[in-house]
Amino acid sequence: MKFDNIRLLVNDFDKCFNFYSGILGLECTWGKLGDNFASFNIGNLSGLALFKAELMSVAIGSTEAKKNEILQDKIAIILKVDSVDESYSMLQSKGLNFLAEPKDMAAWGIRVAHFRDPENNLIELFSDLSNKDGL
Repeated sequence: MKFDNIRLLVNDFDKCFNFYSGILGLECTWGKLGDNFASFNIGNLSGLALFKAELMSVAIGSTEAKKNEILQDKIAIILKVDSVDESYSMLQSKGLNFLAEPKDMAAWGIRVAHFRDPENNLIELFSDLSNKDGL
């Protein structure tokens, strides 16, 4: 076995597609607006995929499945960037709301900032503390 991708099961495909391609600027390697599936390059050409949740419910024989309700985060998508602060500023300028300002996690050796995608999936941007502010 080998890892292939992370597939997010989403309720609003087009909104999520626009978020990952337009706001985050990830390269779409398969799919387009209006499709049922799309994949994005996250260092692996198809490392992050979007798929309509209702279609997965059909695939697993659970057509009665309710839409996701977030009670506690069960997954986080982690994206390494050159500078958390620069990425934070750039994404804020595109209207992205962060959960908090960037902060150092000294015990982890990284600087982080967190936000959510349109379906409340938790996303973390991080850079090594030695790369803080592009240093």
